[in-house]
Amino acid sequence: MPRPNILLITADQWRGDCLGAAGHPAVLTPNVDALAGDGTLFARHYAPCAPCSPARASLYTGLYQMNHRVIWNGAPLDDRFDNIARAARRAGYRPTLFGYTDTAPDPRHLAPRDPARQTYEGLLPGFELRQPLPEDDRPWISWLAARGRDVSDPETIHRVPPEPGERISMQPPRYDADETQTAFLTDAFLRWMGEQERGAPWFAHVSFLRPHPPFAVPAPYNRLCDVDALPDPVRAGSPEAEPGIAPCLTAVQYAQKLSGFVPGAEGLVRDLSPRDLLRLRGIYLGMIAEVDAQIGRLVAGLKAAKAFEDTLIVFTSDHGEMLGDHWMMGKGGFHEQSYHIPLVLKVPGGKGGQQVEAFTSAVDIYPTLCEAMGVHPGHAPDGETLLPFCKGGQPEAWRDAALWEYDFRHLADRPSQIADGLTPEDCVLVCRRDAETLYVHAPRRPPLLFDLASDPGCLSNVGERPEALATRLRCAEALLGERARLADRTLAQHLVWDHPASA
Repeated sequence: MPRPNILLITADQWRGDCLGAAGHPAVLTPNVDALAGDGTLFARHYAPCAPCSPARASLYTGLYQMNHRVIWNGAPLDDRFDNIARAARRAGYRPTLFGYTDTAPDPRHLAPRDPARQTYEGLLPGFELRQPLPEDDRPWISWLAARGRDVSDPETIHRVPPEPGERISMQPPRYDADETQTAFLTDAFLRWMGEQERGAPWFAHVSFLRPHPPFAVPAPYNRLCDVDALPDPVRAGSPEAEPGIAPCLTAVQYAQKLSGFVPGAEGLVRDLSPRDLLRLRGIYLGMIAEVDAQIGRLVAGLKAAKAFEDTLIVFTSDHGEMLGDHWMMGKGGFHEQSYHIPLVLKVPGGKGGQQVEAFTSAVDIYPTLCEAMGVHPGHAPDGETLLPFCKGGQPEAWRDAALWEYDFRHLADRPSQIADGLTPEDCVLVCRRDAETLYVHAPRRPPLLFDLASDPGCLSNVGERPEALATRLRCAEALLGERARLADRTLAQHLVWDHPASA
């Protein structure tokens, strides 16, 4: 097969169930749904960790957190690891980025006063940066200014007017639907694609910010959903009644400030009423619809350039969003809402309109792209190629569960304040989710076990019930087996005299 164009699209913080093709009752995603019709939708796809930097490290390297060890935003990615951009260069591409990769570089290769030591918004090694979109939004804001928008106070650009009688306003911000950060990056990609030499394969990563907070979206997307018809959050009667795993995790998660999600808001997430949460959900689904519309522009641009058939398209996210479930917003902890993410793969010559129910992971993207580009991974990935699924096949001995991890040592203000005498190294969760159960293990804490058939919302921990002991043991042994199997084997597969040369 000739080398395809590669278009990797990520949307930040997009929940896996918020997709029309996945059966969501209210979200409007016609363009991603159409892409799934041309390719393969992976219904049980999971991020292996959170928040952004750890999740993206797994996506870009094909490694679980236990191996890449990026544990938080700002934790550096060891420079010894290969990644999708470096692999693309070996294949003859010039991988080009639109947006961000949230990668903190290896400080051992930086000068003492290098500014890259002060940010987690570094560039993944191997990429060429065409259009940046850092956290401060400066390139986008200057673009808005050139369009005549008032950006004299950038800190308030996403604030919306209040609505009488409502804590959560669904009013639009002061920029239009064709002026969002998503539209800004889409415009940049389409210009760049028009510059490419016809017939020369290219590699582009379009890294959209939305539907990541702040929660604000212009008309008409701000009121697309009938919020009263949306499903209520899944949660216990109070934050204290939620099954927990460690005091410092629950204390911080349930004390989230609303201002982290709604600009200018006061109070805590836990204080939101059911109606407030439904309105937030309506805004979030509107943000998803806005990203979907821009994905439609990307696809239309590919088709206009007669490049669609020759382009391998990946659409996914880095992690999910709690969206009020279990009294939380954002991402982290052990709940599936933080880790279940969308994945659509459209492969030249692949079978269209498939839905795969096998458990897949973000660690599968790197080996998939390596195979598609015709290069060997630079290290042994933890994931496996997904191309057999895209061609209508079923790989042998595929995994029967999803794994995810959450390292929360940095959620405590200082390590000495971590509750119950736990050390920072104790503050990690390892989770295994199969078709029947969610099992959550943490050092020096009782495990959690949820029966997904009778308790899909994970509201009742059965881990300490005597009748659940056999299931708990099965899950623990399976998790231990996976941890042992996934030990780094890059140099362990061959002896030095018969180790293959790197391709």
